[in-house]
Amino acid sequence: MNLWRAYQQALAAHPWKVQVITAGSLMGVGDIISQQLIEKRGLEKHQVHRTLTMAFIGCSFVDYPDALITNYYIWPTVQLANFYLIPLAYRLAFVQCVAVIWNTYLSWKSHQS
Repeated sequence: MNLWRAYQQALAAHPWKVQVITAGSLMGVGDIISQQLIEKRGLEKHQVHRTLTMAFIGCSFVDYPDALITNYYIWPTVQLANFYLIPLAYRLAFVQCVAVIWNTYLSWKSHQS
């Protein structure tokens, strides 16, 4: 619980910095989980560069204004359609198709010069 209180205090004192670090850390943890539990790479075959890249992407896109604004245009509408218009059996496929478009946008946005 002391760790949680320290996190809350840091978040209150430096909200933007803590959110950036949190998002990047969670993206990195997600990649570690993917490599170790899903792909079963083992520690010797773990791609550290890939984990660091994912963490960097997570840090780069927190409160990034263009991506955040675009997110608010796309995802609420997609989810409303998903829950009210798309039959249950097709909801995952629908969201994943939109996610491909979203990820393409994020990739393009992150590599613009």
